[in-house]
Amino acid sequence: MASPPGRVLLCGVQTALTLLPSPEEMYRAVVERDTGYDGVFVVAVTSTGIFCRPSCSARKPRRENTEFFATVRDAMFAGYRACRRCRPLEPAGAAPPWLRALLEDVGVNPAAPWRDEDLRLRGLDPTRVRRWFQHQYGMTFQAYRRGLRLGAALGQLRGGAAVTHAAHDSGYESLSGFAAALRQLVGRAPAASRDATPVMATRLLTPLGPMIAAATDAGLCLLEFSDRRMLGEQLRRVARFLPGPLTPGRHPLLDRTGDELQRYFDGTLEEFTVPLHTPGSEFQRQAWGALRRIPYGETRSYAQQAAAIGRPEAVRAVARANGDNRVAIVIPCHRVVGADGRLTGYGGGLWRKRWLLELERRRRAATTSPLRRVSVA
Repeated sequence: MASPPGRVLLCGVQTALTLLPSPEEMYRAVVERDTGYDGVFVVAVTSTGIFCRPSCSARKPRRENTEFFATVRDAMFAGYRACRRCRPLEPAGAAPPWLRALLEDVGVNPAAPWRDEDLRLRGLDPTRVRRWFQHQYGMTFQAYRRGLRLGAALGQLRGGAAVTHAAHDSGYESLSGFAAALRQLVGRAPAASRDATPVMATRLLTPLGPMIAAATDAGLCLLEFSDRRMLGEQLRRVARFLPGPLTPGRHPLLDRTGDELQRYFDGTLEEFTVPLHTPGSEFQRQAWGALRRIPYGETRSYAQQAAAIGRPEAVRAVARANGDNRVAIVIPCHRVVGADGRLTGYGGGLWRKRWLLELERRRRAATTSPLRRVSVA
């Protein structure tokens, strides 16, 4: 029997711990093809028997023909099959199938030339490729590729390699071209760049959508949702505060961040241990330190946070410092609410703030009480 229009179905132990947005908000996301909700829920269409991501490009369903599920598992158990267009069985934020081969090849050999004509020969539209990288990384495909090449070159220089070897291995045909690229990225000539420490950046997939993470040897310096409007400004702040160039690549601290994030979302980690590198004013550092002292599963008001750092009159300044936080979730600014308990501004969106708080509250409650099945109409 068909469910009532816009009904939300939460089934089983796993989804009993998941809080979904309201049916009205989810249907809005489907109509507007909002990629920010991919991975948060799936929408099933009763008239076709298919379930999709919220951002699916298929024709929007009528409201009375929709059901919302917290997981693809629940949708499949309800008898729906996955859409072949948006592929909801794949992780949210994962590279689409048409792009995966290119990403693998670039990762193996970033020094290879990848001009627009090379992309077309592979059956790829350069504009489509550029837009995907711009949306997911905040940079074009060519900027991403240059970052990989120069990051590898900086690593070789720091390891003692000769400038000529570093230039050749990173795909530069001339030393002058290599020197010009390094000056643009680092502000120094190759020989003077041996002590330049790059800020390595990567994408991390989470149940709330992909995040951009960046780290130096000193610690994690950026963790933001890739669809946050202020992401570009946060990247510019990282570049302003840290002397090294921002380049895509791997780093042990990014791997550690990804592992801890996964355990956080699984409910098996309450306190992050990854070291942080978050330069800022003395006041900002005090405010961020106070955020990290808010216990898992609890909240504080802005006034309480201001009092905690000995500045009870600085409530507005505390709110600004929270907004300037560049390391979401790990520095838990989502745990600060209004004086009346209402949810207030959050860079990743209030729906994410609500989701994170509910995750923590329910996970904390689960340690002291048995889980129950939940169904929300």
